[in-house]
Formats: sequence, C-alpha cells, structure tokens
Amino acid sequence: MHDGDKEKQKSQTAAVPLGIADAKVAIAYVRSHAKDFNINPDKIGIVGFSAGGTLAASSAFNYTAENKPDFVAPVYAYFPKAMIGTIANDAPPMFIAVAANDALNLQSHSVDLFTAWNTAKKDAELHVYSQGSHGFGVRVQNLPSDTWVERFTDWLASKGFMKK
Repeated sequence: MHDGDKEKQKSQTAAVPLGIADAKVAIAYVRSHAKDFNINPDKIGIVGFSAGGTLAASSAFNYTAENKPDFVAPVYAYFPKAMIGTIANDAPPMFIAVAANDALNLQSHSVDLFTAWNTAKKDAELHVYSQGSHGFGVRVQNLPSDTWVERFTDWLASKGFMKK
C-alpha cells in the first residue's frame, strides 16, 4: 500500500464516526417529525448497504430514546468484530443479508453480527445467499440474492412494521 492509499484509508476511517452520528441524527429527526411525515414514530428503522450498512448496524449501539431505531437492516455491511459493542437489553430487531461470494469478503461481518445478536438473545434474522457478490441491491441479476427484498418484507410484516 503506498502513501496515497494510506492517506485515503485514514481519511475514510476518520469519517466513519461522523457518518454514524449522521445516521443517529436522521433517525431522531424522522422520529421528531413523524407527524409531519404521517408515519408512526414507533416504527422507524434504518436500512443500509455496504458502508450504509455500517451506519445502520452502528445505530443499533449506544442509542438514546430519540435516536434508537425500531429495526435495523445492514445489507452486505462492513462491520468487523471490533465494531460490535455492548448489546443493550432493548436492542432493536435486526435483519441481515449478504452474499456468500461477497467480492469484499464481508460475509463474516454479517455472520459475526448475527452471532452476537443471537448470543445476546436478541431478535435477528440472517440470510446468506450463495450468489450475488457485493452490491446486489434491489436489481434483478437472476441470482439467489434477488429474493432478499421479499424476505425483508416478510420479516418486516412478521414484526408488525408493515401496514396490512
């Protein structure tokens, strides 16, 4: 790794706490304006992909009543074991999805996060798709990961987060 790469990585690493803070402010903002948005203030969650999954997963730690997500869904998130903090007694339910062939090798991050939630006896669901790589998003690729949205919708419904 040359100096330019090291500087870029240092800059990106320094931005992570700022992004986490932004995610928590966003949740608090949506909750405080729930009436304006015509949404239930007790059904506010966060979904994030890749680096956004880092922010989504991070929001499930060290929250306040105002910025606590009611559910969390990190999808192919960068979230190494070192980022897994203390899991609160009132931790939100978590839906996790990743592809087994993730090009950034983030599968273990998802498995470790699920294992931590499960070990703490908190509500979690993990889907590891055999194909989909990194960045499968919601586009159809005719791969197993194409169905994650349906599984997420099923999960949201089972938790009471979807309108009937």
